[in-house]
Amino acid sequence: MARIEHFNNPNAPEPNSIVVAVTVFVQDDQGRVLLIQRTDNGLWALPGGAQDFGEYIAQTAVRETREETGIEIEVTGVIGIYTNPKHLVEYTNGEVRQQFSICFRGRYRSGQPTTSSESSAVRWFAYKELGKLPIHPSMRMRIDHGFERRPEPYIG
Repeated sequence: MARIEHFNNPNAPEPNSIVVAVTVFVQDDQGRVLLIQRTDNGLWALPGGAQDFGEYIAQTAVRETREETGIEIEVTGVIGIYTNPKHLVEYTNGEVRQQFSICFRGRYRSGQPTTSSESSAVRWFAYKELGKLPIHPSMRMRIDHGFERRPEPYIG
């Protein structure tokens, strides 16, 4: 299913859903961040996705990272909560989702980058490499917040 990201777009459709979702900021021992290239829009992003019934939100972060990247992690903290009502995701099935995402910090445990049906590429990137990648502004903000190591989680 394809998706269109609307960010501060006055012509965006009205939202019809909010889904609890996560993204995960994971670094390797060289300080590089783990990113996926999404199959639904081609943009680079932190791994993540929607919470399933019956799971704690930290379990969602671990599961989504494993499913999209092949990497096993441990959740170690919260980077921020992202709820911009002017960030909408429009899907081809008619759903228009208002952003609600918790970005977790994760610690690498094991595994090798492996693609999935949701990721056409999985790689570790140094901060200086990010400028050349197509990354949505909302996702780039989360990545920057992860590298900044803020003393308190972002709430916005």
